[in-house]
Amino acid sequence: MTPHRAEAQPLAQASALPGVRIGAADDAVVLEPEGTASGTGVVFYPGARVEAEAYAASWAPVVEATGATVVIPRMPLHLAVLDPDRADAAVAEHGAGVRRWYLGGHSLGGAMAAAHAGGEPAFPVAGVVLWGSYATEGAGLADRNDLAVLSVSGSEDGLSDPAAIDANRGHLPEDAVTVEIDGMNHAQFGAYGDQFGDGTARIDAPAARSALAETVIAFLEQH
Repeated sequence: MTPHRAEAQPLAQASALPGVRIGAADDAVVLEPEGTASGTGVVFYPGARVEAEAYAASWAPVVEATGATVVIPRMPLHLAVLDPDRADAAVAEHGAGVRRWYLGGHSLGGAMAAAHAGGEPAFPVAGVVLWGSYATEGAGLADRNDLAVLSVSGSEDGLSDPAAIDANRGHLPEDAVTVEIDGMNHAQFGAYGDQFGDGTARIDAPAARSALAETVIAFLEQH
C-alpha cells in the first residue's frame, strides 16, 4: 500500500531553517535544535499511511522556537496501530538529554499515542499532543490530571471532523487545551498533498502550518 509521501518543497524549507537539524534514521525522523536544547521532547506518531518526513515541515518551526527534540517514528506499513508502543524504542534510541517527554500524533497516530500514554509506557509522559485526532474511552486519559493535553482540530477536517472530536472530548482530562484552527483541513497537519475524503481548506497550507506551530509553541511554553 503506497503511503502519502512528504511534499518536496515544504520539507526542503524545513531543512533550511537555521535553528533546526533534521536527521533521517532507519527507525525515525528526528528534529533537533541547532542551539541549546530545552530538555523537552516529543514522540509524534504519523497518521495512517503517511510517511514520517511529511510532518517535518509542521514541527520544524516548533523546534526552532522552543528548543524541543521531536522524534517521528517510522511505523510498520505506515500504520501506528501495528506498533502502538513504538514510542518506547524511540525514546530509548533518541532520548539523550531529554528530561520531559510528550507523546502525540496525527489522526490514527494520535489515537494510538493517546492509548499508549494512558497505558504503561516505558518512560514518564508529561503530556499528550493530538492533531486532527481524539482519544477513545479505552485510552483512560479522562482522569489523568497529571498529563498536560493539547487537542488541535481543523474546522474543515473531513476525516476527523470537529463533531467527532467534540463528541470524544470527554475522554480527555477536564483541563485539556482544545484549539480549532479556522479553515484548516486534515491533510494540512502534515505536508503530503490532498487526502481522499478530506474537506476543502479555506486557508493555504503555509498559513495552516503557521497557526498550528503557534498553537503548539504556546502550549509547550506554558506547560
